[in-house]
Amino acid sequence: MAVSISRRRPKSSKKLEAKQSYFGFTILYNFLSRISALVFLIILIYLWSSFSTLITGNIIHVCFSTRKLNSLYCLSAETGKFPNIPRLVTTRNRVDMNDRDERVASAVKVVEEQLQVHRSWRSNKNYATCDGQGIYVYDLPSKFNKDLVGQCRDMVPWQNFCGYLSNEGLGEPIANLGKGWHKTHQYSLELIFHSRVLKHPCRVYDEKGAKLFYVPFYGGLDILRWHFKNVSNDVKDSLGLELVKWLESQGPWKRNSGKDHVFVLGKISWDFRRSSETLWGTRLLELEKMQNPIKLLIERQPWHVNDIGIPHPTNFHPHSGNDVVSWQMKIMRSNRKHLVSFAGAARADAEENIRSILINQCTSFGNDKCHFLNCSSSKCDEAESVIELFVESEFCLQPPGDSPTRKSVFDSLISGCIPVLFDPFTAYYQYPWHLPHDHDKYSVFMDKKEVTQMNVNIVERLSNISLRERENMRRYIIYELLPGLLYGDYNAELDKFQDAFAITMNNLLERVSRLDEAHKD
Repeated sequence: MAVSISRRRPKSSKKLEAKQSYFGFTILYNFLSRISALVFLIILIYLWSSFSTLITGNIIHVCFSTRKLNSLYCLSAETGKFPNIPRLVTTRNRVDMNDRDERVASAVKVVEEQLQVHRSWRSNKNYATCDGQGIYVYDLPSKFNKDLVGQCRDMVPWQNFCGYLSNEGLGEPIANLGKGWHKTHQYSLELIFHSRVLKHPCRVYDEKGAKLFYVPFYGGLDILRWHFKNVSNDVKDSLGLELVKWLESQGPWKRNSGKDHVFVLGKISWDFRRSSETLWGTRLLELEKMQNPIKLLIERQPWHVNDIGIPHPTNFHPHSGNDVVSWQMKIMRSNRKHLVSFAGAARADAEENIRSILINQCTSFGNDKCHFLNCSSSKCDEAESVIELFVESEFCLQPPGDSPTRKSVFDSLISGCIPVLFDPFTAYYQYPWHLPHDHDKYSVFMDKKEVTQMNVNIVERLSNISLRERENMRRYIIYELLPGLLYGDYNAELDKFQDAFAITMNNLLERVSRLDEAHKD
């Protein structure tokens, strides 16, 4: 459940593997340490098959196995109205869960209800005409954004990030893939959004004429610079605390307690929800003052209604509608010579991990049936290799990795490759503004548990999907979904389409408009 610096890992090292294992543990502990009156949501974790749960009296125990340690960890909490903070215990015996189906259904129902709230904010309007809905962009002190970009050379010990953060976050061009393609890092969303919102037609320079307030804080880069440095939690939290203090002195924040403010954060929600007992990430989103604003993230926390998932940035950033149409025509005509492909890597010391099982099943067939691109090498660091594989594949396997979501899901969709998902948190519970409620239109779902229990062979199951079904799904992906999953370049003129940025901004303005109407009533 953790997040590495790159989902397509950089050259592996023992230090990185150890950090990733540690992160997996701390992220789960973060999650459980925030149990509240909605404690039954803990059952959501069951949906990740490495967990087992037991309810004894008024105590919930959630147990999980680690990648590196030959033991099982259990977190326990009382289920009263104000439960205690969980206490950590270890055991060698996996606990069973009785009568779990009803509780799982109840927990999923809560998530679905929140997603329905998000969907209700969808706008049919094009706020390029603004209609009095002004966007004010704070001119933050540079330490909250530009100065963080300036630390790109030593942000990650083994990698110079400056190339990735160039071109307003798009990265350096990729000539081999054509116009609009860039070496975009998956954590560049903060820069990409900032550059676009500065040129939004509804931007106003007087805060009195604004309905939406954009806070260009590069919180993901703030976290990234401390990932592998031995610093205290106070140091990690310092910039976020300074930001909140700065905002509290601003008139617009005081008027609505931040309810009409929005942040774009380029890492997953868990990275901003560190508990006092752990070391990874910051506690920015745990601060009381940060509960009211909308937070747009590449991976949301499913029980926080003000966390909203928006697409991971891909490597394609079209400038015009014609750029999009040209790409659509190319991938629609592509020769899909592989039935299935998987670009990823196994997890060390985890033979029963779903990734290892999928790799074994895939490699037991020939390349025409299933092609495995091993990302333990540097091949997956090259966008060309991944995109070319996906453009030639009918189905792309998308198992969860260090966290449920994957940038690779969006890489496959913009390549016309039908994603095969194994966990509803990978996409279905994440992106209500950009992906439809009817998941069967664009994806194939196979229960992770079925795979890990060896009850299904993925390649054989996908072979049974008819050519007509594949064609219908691919047409829907390419012509209906694809434009809305892309982030145009910083001067984009997408008159024929709404891209991911436009969809997001229109829905934000719709939400603010409704809040304003409710306030007047």
